[in-house]
Amino acid sequence: MLSLLTDHPMFCALALILVDLLLWRLISVSHWQLVMRLVIFSLFSAVLFNEGMNPMDTPPWPENVPLHLAATGLQIGWWLFGARTLTVLLCTVIMQRVGHTGRLLQDLLGAVIFLIAIIAALAYVLDLPVKGVLATSGALAIIVGLALQSTLSDVFSGIVLNTTKPYQLDDWISIDGTEGRVTDIDWRATRLQTAQGSMAVIPNSLAAKAKIINFSRPRDIFGIAISLQVSPHARPHTVIEALERAMQGCQQLLGKPAPSVSLKSSSASGVEYEIIGFVASMGQKREVRNFLFDLAFRHLRASGVSLLSTEETSTPLGLSRPRALLESSSIFSSLRQEEKDTFSQNMTLVNFRAGEMILPAGEVSDHLFIIESGVVSVALTRGGNKFEAGRMGPGEVIGEAGILSDKAVPADFTAKTFCTLYRIEKEYLKPCLDARHDINQAMQALLDFRLHTAQALTREVPKVVEKKGFLQWLRNRA
Repeated sequence: MLSLLTDHPMFCALALILVDLLLWRLISVSHWQLVMRLVIFSLFSAVLFNEGMNPMDTPPWPENVPLHLAATGLQIGWWLFGARTLTVLLCTVIMQRVGHTGRLLQDLLGAVIFLIAIIAALAYVLDLPVKGVLATSGALAIIVGLALQSTLSDVFSGIVLNTTKPYQLDDWISIDGTEGRVTDIDWRATRLQTAQGSMAVIPNSLAAKAKIINFSRPRDIFGIAISLQVSPHARPHTVIEALERAMQGCQQLLGKPAPSVSLKSSSASGVEYEIIGFVASMGQKREVRNFLFDLAFRHLRASGVSLLSTEETSTPLGLSRPRALLESSSIFSSLRQEEKDTFSQNMTLVNFRAGEMILPAGEVSDHLFIIESGVVSVALTRGGNKFEAGRMGPGEVIGEAGILSDKAVPADFTAKTFCTLYRIEKEYLKPCLDARHDINQAMQALLDFRLHTAQALTREVPKVVEKKGFLQWLRNRA
């Protein structure tokens, strides 16, 4: 077999091409594919030049037609093989620098290289008049260009978009009001997956001219904004203070850039305020927006401010503040009206300054607190280090563990802002819980949820031992 290849170099050259195609399919690592292709192309070139089949000249056997045709095919194959090898080499370099977003540039570069290789093969191997071929191809290109004008506009717009990079794969963007995540950028269009799960296909020519908003840049902060319309009778200072407490109660909002509240517009029908803040990831935007709306509503209500109301009252529905607090509480809302009236008369108002401890960890509470206004910070300890686990706002309760089971919770409750709380003593509350099982069960469910959450947050995460060895040493130096 070896003597057959050495005695018939054309078979050897053809075998090298077949081996290249086979190994290209079998090898999956791009770097090894490149090395394999360079080696085989070098061997293929050596075989041709050694036998006098110079690709820069016509085949040397014009009198032997079969041999002449075989040599012509191999020499043309050398140009195409070289074009493919050069394309793979350049595309590997481009992929390392620009990644997947440079795919259009890679395709264009490959097309140009193959076009040059075909023209060179026609000129050198087939000895055809290149000027005539170029003139004919130029006229044909003009005709094709006029017929595909819109498609070519999309193509070149795609090249511009990939060069300027206003967006990349997996970015959340908005193009002329169409919002979604970029899933693909090809020759003709940009594909977006919208929040509804549908696919939006936007031609590149339209995207290049449109207003583009990229929500994924910078990648460490993502802005959110909510607008609220309140009664025109509310004092702006009161509204802004309530909304600032709502922002402080949202732990997911970043401290830098700091969130802000501003008055956007005012009319006889209402005053519009806007909260602007930032979160760390795109996936948090919807959840934080919803939570911030709820916090804003609760803090405004605690301040006696109504949303879209033409009448302003300091006590909603004509009720006292402790009575209105029981009405909005998720635990005590099931009480009968006369029971709520009696409860409200046994609630004591307590104020805490910012930074003051409300209930320390490990202390068994003999009373229950209901937050009327302000923000309360909840801190846990993990591995000897204290961290903020959450924040609480109007309507939430503190101290239910001591009321239900005479136990303490492993959390510190501290006033983050000036807080107003209503205190209910255990001696008064315990008989009510024994008589009303629905309230007892609701409070027990809240306690179980908080204990389970605290246990999950304080659980020690095992450290991953880094593997060490020869292969890891090579990867670290790659």
